[in-house]
Amino acid sequence: MTRAGEERRRIVPSQPIDLPLTLGPLRRGRGDPTMRFAVDGVWRATRTPDGAATVQLRPVGAEIEATAWGPGAAWALHHAGELVGAHDQASAFRPSHPLVARLHRRLPGLRIPRSRALLEALVPSICEQKVTGLEARRSWYGMVRRWGAPAPGPADLRLPPDPALLARLPYYELHRCNVERKRADTIRRVCAQAGRLEPLVQAPVEVATNRLTSVAGVGPWTAAEVGLVALGDPDAVSVGDYHLPHQVCFALAGEPRGSDQRMLELLAPFAGHRARVCRLLVLAGLGPPRRAPRSAPRRIARM
Repeated sequence: MTRAGEERRRIVPSQPIDLPLTLGPLRRGRGDPTMRFAVDGVWRATRTPDGAATVQLRPVGAEIEATAWGPGAAWALHHAGELVGAHDQASAFRPSHPLVARLHRRLPGLRIPRSRALLEALVPSICEQKVTGLEARRSWYGMVRRWGAPAPGPADLRLPPDPALLARLPYYELHRCNVERKRADTIRRVCAQAGRLEPLVQAPVEVATNRLTSVAGVGPWTAAEVGLVALGDPDAVSVGDYHLPHQVCFALAGEPRGSDQRMLELLAPFAGHRARVCRLLVLAGLGPPRRAPRSAPRRIARM
């Protein structure tokens, strides 16, 4: 029985789906105001082409029940199968590498999601450029709380900021969220082009990546981060990541340090599924021992 203002559908996946594992990359830390992982499922607030929506996703036996609220509820439900990775061809992945094969068997419900929300992936990814994870999360949370809006439905979530609003802000307003001018200008730039960038979710991944990286301030790393969650690209590799090359090289070759070039060499046999392999290795917590203390967060607003 549905409550007033809500819509509901059932998703029948061809293979099991683990919602927290699959949707984890969309959540920017445990305190993300736009998402909640709880005992009653995964909750997500989003801006759809039809308006704001909140979606609740929860397993019901072998199926997934999706419930949505808000003007964008019908759109969100229509694309809920892609969001949870029901489109993902994980069955075609048959790794011969012993470690990867073992992890693949251990995490059979891992899928690659496709949110179709390009700017909602792009803006927080820009926040993550060249800073610690803690800094990036604090910046994103601050932006959502300051310029987001209450999401529809009962979950008490907040919507990501409207790109049109962010595009109008002077760069120094983002200093309040610990974002220096370079990243602030990139955020404002992509938000000003939202009308041209959002349709890229319909384009082939290569076309979308080329278009994204043609925008000043958006490089291969940022485009790959967007490709993984917004475009559902199972082959996206975040070249330029601080930690990932070391994790991949340590896990696949026992090498304590790695480079982007060496990482790509080791991932080459998994072409078409390189993002899946990286997700498996990261979720397994495989990586070399740390050689230095963590970088200290900066306070942009105090500079």
